[in-house]
Amino acid sequence: MKPVRALLALGITAAVIGLAGCKKEPTPTTTTTGGTAATAPAGETADQFIARVNDEYRKMFPEMSAAQWLSSTYINDDSQLLAAKANERYLAQLNSWIEQSQRFEGQQMSPATARAIQLLKLGTSMPPPKDPAKLEELTKIASKLEGMYGAGTYCTGDGDAKKCRQLGELEDVLRSSRDYDTQLDAWQGWHTIAQPMRKDYTRFVELVNDGAHDLGFADTGEMWRSGYDMSPAEMSAETDRLWGQVKPLYEQLHCYARTRLEAKYGDDKGHVTGNMLPAHLMGNMWQQDWGNLWDILAPYQNAGSLDITAALESQYQAAYDAQLVKHAGQRTPTDLAQIEQDAKLASAKLMTERAQDFYTSLGMQKLPASYWDKTQFIKPRDRDVVCHASAWDMNMAGDVRTKMCIKPNEEDFTTIYHELGHIYYDLAYNKQPPLFQQGAHDGFHEAIGDTIVLSMTPKYLQSIGLVGDQQQSNEALINAQMRMALAKVSFLPFGLMIDRWRWGVFDGSIKPGEYNKAWWDLKAKYQGVAPVSARGEDYFDAGAKYHVPGNTPYTRYFLSHVLQFQFYKALCDSAGYKGPLYECSFYGNKEAGARFQAMLDKGASQPWQKTMKELTGGEKMDASAVLEYFAPLQTWLKQQNEGKTCGWQANGTAAAAPAAKPEAKPETAKKG
Repeated sequence: MKPVRALLALGITAAVIGLAGCKKEPTPTTTTTGGTAATAPAGETADQFIARVNDEYRKMFPEMSAAQWLSSTYINDDSQLLAAKANERYLAQLNSWIEQSQRFEGQQMSPATARAIQLLKLGTSMPPPKDPAKLEELTKIASKLEGMYGAGTYCTGDGDAKKCRQLGELEDVLRSSRDYDTQLDAWQGWHTIAQPMRKDYTRFVELVNDGAHDLGFADTGEMWRSGYDMSPAEMSAETDRLWGQVKPLYEQLHCYARTRLEAKYGDDKGHVTGNMLPAHLMGNMWQQDWGNLWDILAPYQNAGSLDITAALESQYQAAYDAQLVKHAGQRTPTDLAQIEQDAKLASAKLMTERAQDFYTSLGMQKLPASYWDKTQFIKPRDRDVVCHASAWDMNMAGDVRTKMCIKPNEEDFTTIYHELGHIYYDLAYNKQPPLFQQGAHDGFHEAIGDTIVLSMTPKYLQSIGLVGDQQQSNEALINAQMRMALAKVSFLPFGLMIDRWRWGVFDGSIKPGEYNKAWWDLKAKYQGVAPVSARGEDYFDAGAKYHVPGNTPYTRYFLSHVLQFQFYKALCDSAGYKGPLYECSFYGNKEAGARFQAMLDKGASQPWQKTMKELTGGEKMDASAVLEYFAPLQTWLKQQNEGKTCGWQANGTAAAAPAAKPEAKPETAKKG
């Protein structure tokens, strides 16, 4: 699945709540809500200040969200201008709030107010410069970059033979084609859309760093790492520790995948120099999810059918046939195009209703009627939109939406479950004051829906009619584990490397003249993937991933891939489940649902460590549940890789050790 989401509460490219920093600044006397100066009340207490900020923020939020929604669902110069201006007004107001908050440093205040002021100072992904001209420039560039991504198109040929494709069509090639050159053309074609971004992105980095400096930070990356109730250095060390826990499992999966690719494409094409995986052959534009390679990587044929895509395509075909019957008679090409569009919409809504059913089975509310009326389920025929899946809270009062271009395949199906996790988090903490309407930390927000995805076991999929009867055999177990690993384990190093790149860009250790080299150096180091042809500095391949031009921090996704297994284990325990972790589905269990809902309700009203302890019993992020879940697969992979030269060469240094020989006794999942 795609572990994807736009900025949690404020929509695309807008900064999330708050600024960071401890630099002393002059105390302002006015704010500028909606462009109108308003005097800060004399003698205002800290508690009164936070109450006012919450009120002002709640009032300005819908306009800002609407502008961002339009800029993503109606991409043109006008909508980008409106989004940029909305961002500019908000960020100017945010600067004022932060400066006003410094009046209360060292004063007595309620714990809730102290927490709110801390969140106000720690949370934005786009620190705004104090210089109004720079702020205006920053918001224009931010909207422009996202618009460039959403409108990105790869064209070949001329005249009547000209063919233009956007991301969805190019992804379909990587998903289903197994022709080496066809895949390479699609992969290279999409990456051309990012080349024009490079100059704007370089300036964007300068401007957000100016904003971070104004707030007392060394750079924007340091600011991002400060939002986890720990120091930036501790945060970096924590991600290194978690990666160390799961890296051996990823190395075994990498070795197995390379062996299968070599068998499919030949020794000369199945890997890149240094035993790295070819970037364009992984079934995904960014090599973050290998699930589309099931036909190549499936351990056992006909051992428990898990072809979810075929079932979803069959449902779409049924919807299409129903539309044909509904519009019987003579049909023009325009009629047929609309029939196809109507069938796509019906199929997408059916998939979304199925995802909603999981949440309601836990005792959660149904999505409001406005969700079904206002959501972008599929790509419109008449305009450019940002198809990148995202979840939106439009007004902090129940107007929630998702934005996708849903297709009938497994990847999009699980993505819907993921996005609804964001929506149910939004709905749960809407009871909190606006400054607490965030995840306990951003990794929590990304983990909610994926915790549900882990509960989509083969038995659950069978119960909803997407797969057939499941065999009870070791082969079927390994198939099920591999299906999940191709989505979850393959993602882990990618989730880490994007922000490693940006941290270097922000702190200047990666210079603008080496953006692309550093990108591929890090992909080699962490993922063990490489392009098959040179990618010089005339390219800007980082910009071909939404979260870079969209300025969405990415470490949250890495953290979520650890947290979701911790949450899943805790909820399985709450449901009274006693078997192997990987067989647990808490679908329909109200006790697990109540525990989950209690966590969601808290939002950011308390440190994440406390929220974590209330659900799991511990205060640390820990990947041991990942290893417990995949223990049978890891044993199997070691057996498959015995005698192979595993690992890869990144910059001339081995990034992984040779495959370990199987142990005398197979590993078993450890509960506890």
